[in-house]
Amino acid sequence: MAQAIRPRPPVSLLATDGKTHPLQETLVAVTLILGVLAFVTAMFHNLHLISSWAGLIGILTGAYGQYVSVTTRERFPLIIGMGAAAIGFFLGMAHGGLFGGVVG
Repeated sequence: MAQAIRPRPPVSLLATDGKTHPLQETLVAVTLILGVLAFVTAMFHNLHLISSWAGLIGILTGAYGQYVSVTTRERFPLIIGMGAAAIGFFLGMAHGGLFGGVVG
């Protein structure tokens, strides 16, 4: 018996399922932007409020993005953005924290 020959899709670690995911793509973009913002502002001692808040929101956004992500193509930049946001968050916390100098 002859079997039907189906074309095999190219093998890729970043392969997509062929569908659009607007929520996931938005979460990826927001996480990357907040991660870069937190990372860059963490290099300046007096910008600890921006770096700590942007880092915290970037971590939470990235975590939710990981929860709802469908493909590796979405998960990879989420991890990069979350890492940058975490570094910015921790350095912002070390420089004064979320409310340093404003409350208390």
